[in-house]
Amino acid sequence: MHISLDGFVAGPNGEMNWIKVDEEIFEHVGKRIAESDTALYGRVTYEMMENYWPTAGDEPNASRHDIEHSKWYRQAHKIVLSKTMEGAGLANTQIISDNLSGSINELKQHGGKDILLFGSPTATHSLIQLGLIDGYWLFVNPIVLGQGIPLFVNIKDKIKLKLLTTHQFTSGVTALDYLLDK
Repeated sequence: MHISLDGFVAGPNGEMNWIKVDEEIFEHVGKRIAESDTALYGRVTYEMMENYWPTAGDEPNASRHDIEHSKWYRQAHKIVLSKTMEGAGLANTQIISDNLSGSINELKQHGGKDILLFGSPTATHSLIQLGLIDGYWLFVNPIVLGQGIPLFVNIKDKIKLKLLTTHQFTSGVTALDYLLDK
């Protein structure tokens, strides 16, 4: 998830035009995504992704990242957290509308590869509050927004983390990969 230096994942109205992405970051992300077969989204992020990624790699001017991520997206199992969406007819997509804790824990029990949560601040807040996030993969952008949608809200207990890796990009973005320190 991209985050500002002061802890925001989007501007006050959901703006994300401050996020720095380039081929170097895409290559780094591609390696991590290749280790996963499941993508978790909130409804809004899922709809945005679904409108772009299924055919992005087929465009005549598609970048290497677009081709690779489009292929991965089509094959990945997609999980959408939504109380309003219906799942009928959605290819390789599962909707979770209730019993969030039980449903996510059941998915974790199946083993397999990592489940990656993409964007989706509202979904992230719910998962954090239920203690369902095992790690944080953050891309700290060199900007202070001053206001917006924070990553962490209504945290009742401390969340102890262990830093696994860092990666500094030429754009000034720093990737931080944390695992829960239980």
